[in-house]
Amino acid sequence: MTAARIERPPDESLDDFPGVFDAHFDELFRYVSHRLGPAQAEDVVAETFLVAFRKQARYDPARAAVRTWLYGIATNLVSKHRRAEVRGLRARQRHGAGGNVPGPEERVADRVSAQSLRPALAAAIASLGRGERDVLLLMALAGLSHQEIAAALGISYGTVGSRLSRARAKLRAALGDANPMEADHG
Repeated sequence: MTAARIERPPDESLDDFPGVFDAHFDELFRYVSHRLGPAQAEDVVAETFLVAFRKQARYDPARAAVRTWLYGIATNLVSKHRRAEVRGLRARQRHGAGGNVPGPEERVADRVSAQSLRPALAAAIASLGRGERDVLLLMALAGLSHQEIAAALGISYGTVGSRLSRARAKLRAALGDANPMEADHG
């Protein structure tokens, strides 16, 4: 299968690289910060733009919007720091609901009214495979669509759907079939 193609916004290109940096730094920082913590986020996002600058000649606007392409680069760099991400998730699991440790589950967990699910949710996210975790967190933290995730990761639209479905099933099973998106968990 081939990776999904999306249309890029007509007003965005790499011709104004400083403008691209200004337009996307903050949202990429939030995404990486949720995944790895703020201490590593600045370095990873800076590296994202360095990679993008070096590879700008290989950027294919027919394949992905600049924003989507940058999320793909950032996600690949996050995977290099995967051990730190998993350690952080496991630390949040140990700290429990009262822990004040920010992390990748924060945005998803903010929607969860039952704070007791936070440690279990962090553990469940940590137990996901890299592909499932990347798809889930690009959707939950970055708000990317299935099509954008496919383009960012260089996978098919169907693969995004199947990984997301498997991730959701694993999260439901790990949470005892509780839906973290519902307010009442009995």
